[in-house]
Amino acid sequence: MKPMLAGAVEFVIGVDTHRDTHTAAIVNAATGGVVDQLSVATDAFGYRRLKAFADQHADGSRVWAIEGTGSYGAGLTTSLLEAGEWVVEIDRPARPARRDGAKSDDLDAVRAAREALSRQHLAQPRARGDREALRVLMAARQGAVVGRTKAIGQLKALIVNAPQVLRDQLRRGTTDEQLQRCARLRTLPTHSIEHRATVQAIRGTARRALALEAEAAEYETELERLVVAICPVLLDQPGIGTITASQFLISWSHIGRIRSQSAFASLAGAAPIPASSGQVTRHRLNRSGDRQLNRALHTVALSRLRIHEPTKAYAARRTQDGKSARDIKRCLKRAIAREVYRLMNTHAAAVARSLPITA
Repeated sequence: MKPMLAGAVEFVIGVDTHRDTHTAAIVNAATGGVVDQLSVATDAFGYRRLKAFADQHADGSRVWAIEGTGSYGAGLTTSLLEAGEWVVEIDRPARPARRDGAKSDDLDAVRAAREALSRQHLAQPRARGDREALRVLMAARQGAVVGRTKAIGQLKALIVNAPQVLRDQLRRGTTDEQLQRCARLRTLPTHSIEHRATVQAIRGTARRALALEAEAAEYETELERLVVAICPVLLDQPGIGTITASQFLISWSHIGRIRSQSAFASLAGAAPIPASSGQVTRHRLNRSGDRQLNRALHTVALSRLRIHEPTKAYAARRTQDGKSARDIKRCLKRAIAREVYRLMNTHAAAVARSLPITA
């Protein structure tokens, strides 16, 4: 197979992105030689300079190979897509280990361009719009959930070390009951300084945990509204809830970014890896890929094993065939990845409509 860009473009513009500067290198697609290089600031004026630079030195068919299109390169990527440029996403290019330390922004930009020339498959940048709204809400919700968990752990430690009267009063009941009880604690002037300080710490920690719980619930409500608007059919599938559906849409991004259901399973780390030897034929778990997407598939698989009768029957049948519980979950995750990919490709049109115009 020939690389995707062979004969398709005349120039490849590699961009090494950073917080304050972007460095671009124009490479001739036929020879791999460097035409010119430029560094600009990461603002609207800098993006216009890069566009003018490309118009001057790469006046022909071209493609932009940008590192970090979803982070430091997000602004440049959006600007170029709105201008009708062809943009592909490049992960960090391989850097040869050398004692002379051949590392600079200029070299990385050239490597990004040559990396694009050598690849069989090129990824489109992730969508903005609906998909980006899901991503930021998921990130904020995750922060709130992690903060609540830490606050609860701190609260329980405070209760364990509290004065005996407080400990006897607060240590019983569920976590939710403890949070409510601790948030309503009061002190009296007759209490000791240790008692008053402990009550203040416990009350503040409990209220923080409750506030974070309410914040996470608000994010989840908004996520559900977005998922219903983008691809409501996902929520109709057994074991798929708002959070897992959001993660599926975030990782998938939009129609055309992931070329097949096999590629989607590989992205999720759910594609089986051959591990056969001699007369033993088997596959093992894939530890790479998008681990958040893999986690969402795992959550759905566990839910279906608990509540979905066809999945229970499948697990029982494969157990009789000699499959281990781990192998059964791996097979289920692969099947769920196939199902979810087809549903999103068929029904998730809202994300595609929010994309900028591409070349």
